[in-house]
Formats: sequence, structure tokens, C-alpha cells
Amino acid sequence: MCIARAVAYEPLFYNARVKNWDVIVVGGGIIGLSLSIALHKRGMRVLVVERGEPGREASYAAAGMLADYTLETPAALQPLATASARMYPEFVHELHDESGLNVDLRDAGTLLLALPAHISELLEFRAEHALPAPLAELEPALADTKLPALYLKERSVDPRALVAAALKAAKHRGVDISTGTTVTDVLFSDGRVTGINTDRTRYSAACVVNCAGAWAGSFSTHRFPTRPVKGQMLAVACARHDVLRHVIRAPEVYLVPRSDGRILIGSTLEEAGFDKRTDADTIHRLHQAAIRMIPALGQARVLEAWAGLRPGTPDDLPILGATSTPGYFVATGHFRDGILLTPVTAHLMAQVITGAQPNYDISRFSPRRFSN
Repeated sequence: MCIARAVAYEPLFYNARVKNWDVIVVGGGIIGLSLSIALHKRGMRVLVVERGEPGREASYAAAGMLADYTLETPAALQPLATASARMYPEFVHELHDESGLNVDLRDAGTLLLALPAHISELLEFRAEHALPAPLAELEPALADTKLPALYLKERSVDPRALVAAALKAAKHRGVDISTGTTVTDVLFSDGRVTGINTDRTRYSAACVVNCAGAWAGSFSTHRFPTRPVKGQMLAVACARHDVLRHVIRAPEVYLVPRSDGRILIGSTLEEAGFDKRTDADTIHRLHQAAIRMIPALGQARVLEAWAGLRPGTPDDLPILGATSTPGYFVATGHFRDGILLTPVTAHLMAQVITGAQPNYDISRFSPRRFSN
């Protein structure tokens, strides 16, 4: 094992001549880490290779809303979104048991402030999601609004804590994790995958899973049509932890409370390539929209602002399953739903990779749909 020096953390890579693995997972975000745990449970020796620090890209930047309701979820994705949302309590419980870390899974629900035109004809949906109490009682700090309000029985989670727990759980199980190592290509021989090439060394395995998010299409073979979709956000800290109980989603902005008093404010959808810089005017606009909604936030302290790169696809659906090359699999392109879809993605991909029949039909998300 060799250790190279770095500024923020210590990159780690392995001597491929003295270790071997059944599966190499390219990408150490929450999808890759959770899949590595699921594969290890099935008795597989797993290496995760991450270009930077695990969980510091889209996973780290996410808000953590587990939003699976039908108005925002593509119809083809609804069964997986519903299943994954239901899996979350047990998923989080296992990570907590193995890591000892709290990931702040909250179940107060979401208040949806929708434009009337979007829900005026959805009488059944409006009746099903009626407020359980007057809006002023549910959120006393909320400013008066003329927008119709609905209540959604959704959860939220702290993605940064979730990644930290998954990383610790994976290491606890014996998953090997190589950091600060950029995969430059996937290796093939006689028509099947044989491993990966990196900027440091070469690793061999009979199975490779591409979980590289917005970077998933950067290898020479199977150039998956993923693209980065930028999202800017900020976080504020309130002196009182009860300023906001529910997640609030409105046309201009959404607010996601954490149990420690932080409130996340987001977000944008920008086609800006791999640019992760924040724009002061954009952050100010989000901040002011949040203050108009919750005037007390005008007294809150701004903690940080950041931008993340969601992995988008041409049809806004994830890319899941086996490629046309034996031994090469992909799990990427989750766009805005990466945190939500993590449990079901890890479960289904572990089934596919180990030759089991998946619990859900994922043919609609096959990478082969982009093969022309």
C-alpha cells in the first residue's frame, strides 16, 4: 500500500500485484459506496476508485429531499422512486449500526406551495395531500402566501452525513477504497472487461461498474451521454432550531431544515459544463427568496454557498444495468434523484451484477437505449 501526500486529505491507492478484487466500482459517491456495501454483503471483494475525496461531488452538494411524489417524478421512474423511499429507514438504520453516525433522517414531511395552474385540475391529488392542520399552525414563521399549499409525506436526509456513514460502513466491512486516483479508461480483452487503467496504476477485475456520475461518459468505450447540470445552493444557521420544521418547496426556492438548526436554500438548474463556481447574484437571489418566504431567515447567519454537478442524461432518466460488453455495468445519470434512489439502485445493481433476477424491471434504464 502506498500513500501520497495531498493538501486536504491523503490519497490512497493499492498495489495491484498483491491484492485482487471481484468488482471495481468507479466513483466513490453515495451510489458507488452503497453499491460496494451491497456487493460485499453478497460475498464479493470490492475496490472503489475515486478521483478525489469520496462523496465530495454531487452527493456532497445535494439537499437530501427524498421527493418521490408523482408530480415531479417521471412516470417510468415512479416504481423505483417509491420503492427507494420506502427502503430508507432500514437503509439508514444499517448504516447507523455499522458506522455509529447519525444521518439526520427527518420525517416531518414537505409543504408544497404550488402554482395554481400546476394543480388546479388535480382534484384527487389535492384531496389526498390536503394539509393536516392550518398552514399557520404547521409553520408559524412562514409568511402569508396566496399559493395553494399541500402536504407530502416525504422524508429528508443530510447527504453529507449519509456519505460519511456509508464510507465508514464500507471500510468497516472491508471494502477497499482508492482515493485521489483518476480512472483514465476501462480495459477490455477478448470482448470482455478486464479492469481499469488509472493515472497511477492498473487494476484488474472481471467486473467493473461505472458510477462516475457526471464523468461517466469520459472513457473511450461506451461513452454514456451524461452531462453535468449545475446547481447552486447556500446554507444558513438559525439561533433557534425550530424556525422551520418541514421541507418547503415553492416555485422560486426550496428550504430544507436540519436538526442542528441549519437550513439549506436551493437551487438552480444550469447547463454550465463542469464549472462549479458560485455566482454572488444567484446566491443573493436564492437568499432573498427564502427570506420573503420565512422573514426570520433575515436574521440567520450565512454559513456557506456552493455548487454541485448533477449527472443528467438526454431523457432525464438514470442509466442502470449491464452494457453490451460482458462484465461492464453502469449506474449513473440519477440527475436530481441520486440521494433518493440510492437504496434501490444499490439493491438492484447488486442483483444484476451477481446474476440474480432484479426485483424491478430496469430495462427502461438500460445503457443500450443510447446505442445507435
